[in-house]
Amino acid sequence: MRLALGALLFFCLNVATADTPVRFVMADSWAMPMVQLEQGRPTQGILYDILLSLATQVGVPAEFHVLPRARVQNAMEHGEVDVRCYAAQSWLPNQSGDYIWSIPLFLQRDLLVSRKGPPTSVLPADLQHEAIGTVLGYIYPTLQPLFDAGQLQREDARNQEQVLDKLLAGRYRYAVSNQWTLDWFNQRLLPDQQLQAVAVLQEQNVGCYVRNDPNVPVQRILRTLLRMKMSGEIDDIIGLYTGQSDNTPSPL
Repeated sequence: MRLALGALLFFCLNVATADTPVRFVMADSWAMPMVQLEQGRPTQGILYDILLSLATQVGVPAEFHVLPRARVQNAMEHGEVDVRCYAAQSWLPNQSGDYIWSIPLFLQRDLLVSRKGPPTSVLPADLQHEAIGTVLGYIYPTLQPLFDAGQLQREDARNQEQVLDKLLAGRYRYAVSNQWTLDWFNQRLLPDQQLQAVAVLQEQNVGCYVRNDPNVPVQRILRTLLRMKMSGEIDDIIGLYTGQSDNTPSPL
């Protein structure tokens, strides 16, 4: 009888553990093709598809928490969420807590972008008294000295898509965009309207990190991410939304 009860208890504990969701955090400043947010909930996009596939392969439900960017790390530190993706350790110099990082999974390529014109390249240091379209709260290391000196001025918008909408409307001559968003944005425009990259500001490998907690299947998550990257699944999802591989070289 005791053996039967013990086996039943073990089975129930395993079921409870399997049904415990992994809590993924997303910043509300993200836009397509990273993620589409509708009424504060993700519905599609590169990171949404990748994380949903990750949870399915790990064998746990996925729970998405959409937070203001300034609250994301605090939520990780307080155990409110378990996994953050599309981040780099250099972005979090004062990170506190016990986390384990994945291998690099994505290439973050920040570009200086302008409206359509003759093919050209621009040196940001040569620009004078220009307003630059930027995302509120984002840090741009290449441009920061120019902002600090007053040579360039930030024109902040809530998310990356709004930045490009303002550029297209002529609110300013230049804006910063990551490669994914630029590719996605241009897909809906006629060739003579498409925005163009005029400088590569920064390229950096980014990945995911997981809160190191016994209630989180940390190693299964990391092994699955590795397998998804090595199999080409992650790059295939990126290509589905952007028409390009994550490793496609910059035209500049």
